[in-house]
Amino acid sequence: MMHPVSINKKRPLSLFEGYGVEMEYMIVDQKTLDIRPVSDKILERAAGRSVSEYSVNNMAWSNELVLHVIEIKTDGAASSLEPLNLAFREQIGAIDKILEDVDARLMPGAMHPWMDPYSEVKLWPHEYNAIYEAYNRIFDCRGHGWANLQSTHLNLPFHGDEEFAKLHAAARIVLALIPAIAASSPIADGKRKPFLDFRMETYRTNSLRIPSITGNIIPEPVFTKADYNREIFQRMYRDIARFDPDGILQDEWLNSRGAMSRWDRETIEIRVIDIQECPAADIAILEWIVNLTKALVDEKWSAIEQQKSWSDTELYGILMNVVTNGELAVIENPSFTSLFGASGKEIKAGELCEHIFYELIKEYPFSSDSEKHLGLIFKKGPLARRILHSLPSDFNKGDLFDTYLKLCDCLRDGKAFES
Repeated sequence: MMHPVSINKKRPLSLFEGYGVEMEYMIVDQKTLDIRPVSDKILERAAGRSVSEYSVNNMAWSNELVLHVIEIKTDGAASSLEPLNLAFREQIGAIDKILEDVDARLMPGAMHPWMDPYSEVKLWPHEYNAIYEAYNRIFDCRGHGWANLQSTHLNLPFHGDEEFAKLHAAARIVLALIPAIAASSPIADGKRKPFLDFRMETYRTNSLRIPSITGNIIPEPVFTKADYNREIFQRMYRDIARFDPDGILQDEWLNSRGAMSRWDRETIEIRVIDIQECPAADIAILEWIVNLTKALVDEKWSAIEQQKSWSDTELYGILMNVVTNGELAVIENPSFTSLFGASGKEIKAGELCEHIFYELIKEYPFSSDSEKHLGLIFKKGPLARRILHSLPSDFNKGDLFDTYLKLCDCLRDGKAFES
């Protein structure tokens, strides 16, 4: 079995020298697919003692805010994305084997389709609980925006202000298109929601009590460490101070923008990616994101200064159109599409993503598995669209059960969901 190659953590990594990947999965009952809050028991079983993180074969399992979610991630940076499909599949199999003993299994998808996040949620009660309780006290971590959202995170390294400026300029542009290929959350509360990516809508609104924590999802146009600290970090810390007198939450990770800049480890963490039905699908989307970001940094179609000129407000409008309508969102901004070498007055987001892919593949590498899965997305839509196509127009819980059971099997077998 292949494993990601960890890069020497002692040497600062430059642009695209490594990739940190995190994938979050729900734990559900084998028979009912209802959530099961047992992540602490799974970690304890694997490690032989109570832990919040368990490392194995250059990978790690860790806790999340709520007990029915477990995260699988690279333990440090991996030098290549392609081997991560098998590495994540191996860890999924190991966790599912432990879960069999308690009649549970892992479920993919960015939101559970029928859980009640107000009555069913249980917060992680062990190490780091003080942080989670502080979040709960200030924001009330019941509700979908905290208790029911699973995503894939991509960490991209940079070293110094010059590299940060290039990476941040490119990442801000890329964020606006990601839900067109990655949306997987059209269902919650047993109903179709008016957003193809309902996870991002709930994520957008979960910190409204202190708006500066999430901002406009798209980060502000700041391109140095000093400016980022002044314009983003210090504003957040000031705004939360009266709610957090002990300073428990006043750290870099309080930042909840869709691209979080982590200066403590010199990475930008991309968070606008719904989790998919199997790791191969996630890796395909990550390869598209990485190669597009590389192309923008390389100024393939547009200059860095042109990319920097976009405000977070302008990009937020495009993003929310795509969050709502997915690949069918119509982009009527030729200045935006020209950033990717596309012309014309309007284009659907999915068509733009496909255009970008066929331009990228001429110069940037994609694995054969990723090419196949991206082909499925461009033909049948993101996972959210395929989930909707699998359901009758007037669906019930039984229909949802059938679809999400198939998704669980896709995760177990490493197969695409074709609807």
